[in-house]
Amino acid sequence: MFVTQDIILRFFFSRKKIINNIFPLPINSSIILAPTHRSRWDGLVLTMAMGRRVTNKDCRFMVTKSEMKGIQGWFLRRLGCFSINQLSPSLSTLRYAIDLIEKGEQLVVFPEGKINKYGRKLVLKEGLYRLARLATKKTETITIIPIGIAYSKVSPKFRSEFCLSFGQPIAINNYLNITIKEFNKFLHEKMIIEEKIALKNVGR
Repeated sequence: MFVTQDIILRFFFSRKKIINNIFPLPINSSIILAPTHRSRWDGLVLTMAMGRRVTNKDCRFMVTKSEMKGIQGWFLRRLGCFSINQLSPSLSTLRYAIDLIEKGEQLVVFPEGKINKYGRKLVLKEGLYRLARLATKKTETITIIPIGIAYSKVSPKFRSEFCLSFGQPIAINNYLNITIKEFNKFLHEKMIIEEKIALKNVGR
C-alpha cells in the first residue's frame, strides 16, 4: 500500500476524486465489486478507494490468465489477484472465489472481461452472476457494487486525473429469478451511469 498508494499513484496522477464509496450495507454482507475496465491502472486506483485503509478489507481481483504472466503476473499476485480461464474455469478456481465471498472478502470482478479502453458497448461476461448465484448457497447476503472508473486521458498520462464513482448496492437475492442476460443488462446500465459521472468529473 505504501509503494502503490503513497508513492506511485500520488506521483503519477495530479488529482483523484472518489464519489460515494461509503454506503450502507447489511451486517456481514459479502461484497463483489463490479467496475468498468479502462486501464491497467484500474486495480491500483480501486484498491486506493476501497482497500484496507478504507474498508479494513483487501480487494481480491479475479483476472484473466493472460494478465498473470511474467513480471506483471508477479506484481498482480502480490496485489491480491488470482487468475481464471474465462473459456473453461476450473472447479478449484470457482471454489476459491466462492470461499473468498463466504469469508466476507471483497472480490473484484471486471464484468466486461477485458480492458475496454474506449468504453465500447460490450455484452458482459456471465461469470459474475453465475458466481454470485453459486455463492448464495454458502452465505446469506451478497451485495454487488457497480463502479465507474474514468481518466482525464483515454490512456492515462503522467499528471493526469482519475475519478471513481460508486453506485447503489445491488442485493443479488433480489435478482435470483431473472436470466443472466437480464441481470447483465441491468448491471451494465448501472456501471455506465457511474462511469458517466466519473467522466464528467475528469472533464470528458
